[in-house]
Amino acid sequence: MINRKLAPEIKDAVDFEVALKPYEKFTLDNGIPVYVIESDEQETLQLEMVFPAGSWYESENLIASAANFLMKNGTGKHSALQINESIDYHGAYLNRSCHHEFGTYTLHCLTKSFSSLLPTLQEVILDPAFSEEELAIFQQNMKQRLAVNLQKCDFVANRHIDKYLFGEFHPYGRVSSMEAYDALQTASLKAFYQQHYTYNNCRIFVAGKLPDQLIPQLNQYFGTTRWNGEATIIKPEIAIMPAEEKKFRIFNDENGVQGAVRIARHFPNRYHPDYPKMLVLNTIFGGYFGSRLMSNIREEKGYTYGISSQVYNFRQTSAINIHTEAGRDVCEATIEEIHKEMRTLQNEIVDEEELALVRNFMIGSILGDLDGAFQIIQRWKNLILNDLDEHYFYNNIKTIKTISAEELQVLAKQYLTPEDWYELVVI
Repeated sequence: MINRKLAPEIKDAVDFEVALKPYEKFTLDNGIPVYVIESDEQETLQLEMVFPAGSWYESENLIASAANFLMKNGTGKHSALQINESIDYHGAYLNRSCHHEFGTYTLHCLTKSFSSLLPTLQEVILDPAFSEEELAIFQQNMKQRLAVNLQKCDFVANRHIDKYLFGEFHPYGRVSSMEAYDALQTASLKAFYQQHYTYNNCRIFVAGKLPDQLIPQLNQYFGTTRWNGEATIIKPEIAIMPAEEKKFRIFNDENGVQGAVRIARHFPNRYHPDYPKMLVLNTIFGGYFGSRLMSNIREEKGYTYGISSQVYNFRQTSAINIHTEAGRDVCEATIEEIHKEMRTLQNEIVDEEELALVRNFMIGSILGDLDGAFQIIQRWKNLILNDLDEHYFYNNIKTIKTISAEELQVLAKQYLTPEDWYELVVI
């Protein structure tokens, strides 16, 4: 019998053995790979169809995101309203997203509704209409949204810092514009769709409570034909053209009371040996609520409600971005404090107590991220799409548990020199 008067033993997160549940892989008749994580916890299912259809591959600005969005807005048989009503009837969600490298369609539904939703999903992926009417609505809505967002300092800051880092013509630095929305044509959207949303460029990720006939059903709707033909996608080489200057001040809202601060720099991508180490250093610096930046600039100085530092996971290269919104009168002081924390990490060894806290926080976060099939398949998707395997995952775990304070100081001296960072304030 449990003695309720005795508190249970406290076990640090770093003492747990973190394990990444393996996936099952199937192949449809036409060669489409299907990666599966099964779970009996809930009667729900998530299916993602991923294509190399991000902004990296577009010849005209916004073609990739517009094509991805409009695929769902009407097919050869059904209107956008009918498609949405069919999905809503089953209490499901069909989300789309488009980033730099990939375009994705994600279905969330009850397991019992999966077979009923497959015909709709097939229509959206295989037979989008790209009607002139839906394009016109999309253009109007997006231009209105852009006009509103351009009044917000944080939105403007995000656009500009990317342009400074990568160049305005690079996929990582390109931004939307009224002119780019006006220039969209249905013929270009259809051509981009036909080239990138093909059977041989599709990968499917499934997680959750699986129906009995998952693979036969997927095969029926997506595996029996070479839909949209066979296309070879060659990723073009695009040079990064960063700004020559490193300090920028932009006046955007004369009536605003806050300014948006962005401080960023390039960093090697996830294939570089410094990348997993930087995840630890960045967490100490500004990667969680107890970080150096939060403790100083929010808790001690009261300049902001929140400040954080993030390592971007781009394929060609990565970047580190410090972002916050602060009172207009303290934006410059905020930057000085950020520089101060950089120099402190360069000049002083992180003590073992703080490092142990960060280790436990990071391992605990990973344990939380592996709680459930949906989260596990996301981990595997990121590895697979980046041509990595479980060894990369376990190497990162090892780095978190074993990196020394001396290694972190060497890393800080290499990457946290204030003069190497781009600096932007939008007020």
